[in-house]
Amino acid sequence: MPDDLPALDVLLPLGVPRLQPLPGEPELIALFGDSPGVRANMVSTVDGSAVGANGLSGSINNPADWRVFRVLRALADVVLVGAGTVRAEGYTALSVVDDLRAARAALGRADDLELAVVSTTGDLPAALLDGERPPIVITVAHNPALWGLRKRIGRDRVLVTADEHRVDPRAAVRALAARGLRHVLAEGGPSLLARLIEADVVDEVCLTWSPQLVGGPAGRILSQPSWYSPVRDVQPLHLLHADGVLLGRWRVARLGA
Repeated sequence: MPDDLPALDVLLPLGVPRLQPLPGEPELIALFGDSPGVRANMVSTVDGSAVGANGLSGSINNPADWRVFRVLRALADVVLVGAGTVRAEGYTALSVVDDLRAARAALGRADDLELAVVSTTGDLPAALLDGERPPIVITVAHNPALWGLRKRIGRDRVLVTADEHRVDPRAAVRALAARGLRHVLAEGGPSLLARLIEADVVDEVCLTWSPQLVGGPAGRILSQPSWYSPVRDVQPLHLLHADGVLLGRWRVARLGA
């Protein structure tokens, strides 16, 4: 357990004691629960920017966010992310931090945390594709690099959602579930998350507010050219705090529910 992880005040629900960083994080794991589905995790500044001045979310992260981030990954079977975010943020093959491996095993998760990348072109860093454990690539039949991608990382690592030019979010989630990957952690970027929510496949949204004002032209955690119709209602599940950082979790109401 790293020494610099902060304790977390529980602002919601009321009456819950402060969450001290403990080996295996039993309190945080119990708070987030073990229900399968799609959980999104994003970070934003107070003025709504999803990135800092360098164009990366890493510049607005903080120790409190890192404490929750590592637990959310330990609870997941697979991290789902868009190709643009993979390239910008420098994603590599994923692993679970050592002090959470036992807790992960107790939940029945596989040792390895899978990375699934949504890409219509297969344009991903060579180091990622050629690594010992390449990602699952979710793509479309019209991808001109489909054959080469299958040859490069293995046919079983390439999921084609439909004979279309855009990946179908519903089909992507179903394809992951068919592989036994039912606990999905969506880490963006904003365009992919907007499409997942529009497709009504996101169960929860976790959002960290970094206590910064950055201004600039950066977008929000959702990049959507049109308004949702209807808007998606969310129900607060908990709100945590440490050193000015707020960490919220909301349940997303399914349409027609």
